[in-house]
Amino acid sequence: MQIKVFKFGGASVKDAEGFRNVGRILQKFRSDKIVVVVSAMGKTTNALEEVIKSYYAQDGKTSALLDQIKNSHLALVQQLFPVTSEILDDINDILVEIEWVLEEVPHEDYDYTYDQIVSIGELLSSKILAHYLYHLEINSQWIDVRDVILTDNTYRDAKVIWDVTQKNASQKMLSLLSNVNHLVTQGFIGCTSENFTTTLGREGSDYTAAILSYCLDAESMHIWKDVPGVLTGDPRIFDEVIMMPRLSYKEAIEMTYYGAKVIHPKTIKPIQNKQIPLYVRPFLNPDSEGTIISDEKELSYPPVVVIEPDQTLLHISTNDFSFVAEHHLSMIFTLLAKYRLKVNMMRNTAISFSVCVNNIPDRIKKFEKELGMEFKMITDNDLELVTIRHYNEEILKDMKKNKLILFEEKLSDTVQMVVRNIPKMKRKEINT
Repeated sequence: MQIKVFKFGGASVKDAEGFRNVGRILQKFRSDKIVVVVSAMGKTTNALEEVIKSYYAQDGKTSALLDQIKNSHLALVQQLFPVTSEILDDINDILVEIEWVLEEVPHEDYDYTYDQIVSIGELLSSKILAHYLYHLEINSQWIDVRDVILTDNTYRDAKVIWDVTQKNASQKMLSLLSNVNHLVTQGFIGCTSENFTTTLGREGSDYTAAILSYCLDAESMHIWKDVPGVLTGDPRIFDEVIMMPRLSYKEAIEMTYYGAKVIHPKTIKPIQNKQIPLYVRPFLNPDSEGTIISDEKELSYPPVVVIEPDQTLLHISTNDFSFVAEHHLSMIFTLLAKYRLKVNMMRNTAISFSVCVNNIPDRIKKFEKELGMEFKMITDNDLELVTIRHYNEEILKDMKKNKLILFEEKLSDTVQMVVRNIPKMKRKEINT
């Protein structure tokens, strides 16, 4: 059975016209066997995060915030369907489960609660899309991905248990695809052996599609985006970016590791292991192949700039007069792993260790507390991590303008800099 895996992100299902466009794309492939992985509607995950913050703060706003999410989905349904009773029942059933959670005293494990609540975004959008495909008379069926992807209980960054997931995908998804053409399921979420919902990390729907592609031996995987393909920079930041029509798996892994947002970092390795090509395609121009990522060997690339905002530099030193030795580093790295602080850059000297991480204040505070009295830690916030792949001196010079360089590392084809933007000084107007 030849299977394609399509992933549609939040931008592609942000409103009724987005759902209609997804429907039009899938109608082009109505005879193909396709697993459709869909994210939450645009900005829904952010809105659910606000619900969780309010719930833990017990500020009395939680119900109103949840109602806003409910009403936005109900308004979407009214625009998509002439008769809405069945889909309204599905939406109500999903939301009732969350309302029950919110009636209880907040669980001591914030990450656990986060996963139980934030996951409803994908459940809602996938239910709506499944009903819409039925409305379009596309031979399709909804499936709960939590019945397929088994994970450990590392909430908010769950690890896939591959052997069980592979077995579930083969037994449950392949049998359904023998009777229908399209299976609609959710990105981002999984389930533990105790039937608790987990999430695979922010923006993890790409990874879900890669997991299913691997387990189903898909012929290809397609990520539908609001950009023409993989670009040399973020078009929201840079004016002159170009699309790269072909990338190797290796280059894609490097780009996503350094923070390129077009693909989730964990996406490439599963499909590389089975040589499954990945197409990054524009959902507004579905006839375009976009960028093809495959086992290319000899390709040349233009300079690619990746900017990671909201970075923090942690400067760690001992409180006595000793050097930062191997046993200190072992402890530091153990704690970085424990609190899931991703090391983006690091530097070790005789008396200090500096590391650049994503700014996640609660995890950084826990990390600092457990470092204990033996260490002193100073933080620099409001920083950016700039990575330039395949750099030349001209672009390097340009990217350093109006920036204070706190940290720089130059390799043969990659430069990384931790920088603070320097505001341009304005001449003070003098009234005469």
